[in-house]
Amino acid sequence: METTELYRGRLIDHIGLVVKDFPASRRFYGAVFDVLGIPFGGEAEDYFWADELFVSSLESGTALGKLTGRHHLAFQARDREMVDAFYAAALASGGIDNGKPGERDYHPGYYAAFVLDPDGNNIEAVYHGPASKNVDAVKITF
Repeated sequence: METTELYRGRLIDHIGLVVKDFPASRRFYGAVFDVLGIPFGGEAEDYFWADELFVSSLESGTALGKLTGRHHLAFQARDREMVDAFYAAALASGGIDNGKPGERDYHPGYYAAFVLDPDGNNIEAVYHGPASKNVDAVKITF
């Protein structure tokens, strides 16, 4: 069963990744989404999707025979424990360490972990701190 919920007014509507090892990516993202509480929206032999992320195999008709290259994707976590669980699940499912869980200097309260997925994409889980809970937007000054 597939589910669809559209969100209006976002900067990014959706992201598509074409991966070289589809089963490895399915295992990796399945584990990561499980700890982040993100359900799969749908899947078939050559693709899966969750929320606004679509992942397909190189052989998929939508891939046009080309890999997408390296990207950085950051998933929101509801607390530090979820970031830690993301990191552990990602490593246990084929991810490679790219930055252990910890505070970053991006803004006060920024707690994140980074892993490389099976295709070398930099995947992050981030918790922006308690001040960002239950708000629609957080103003960050650079």
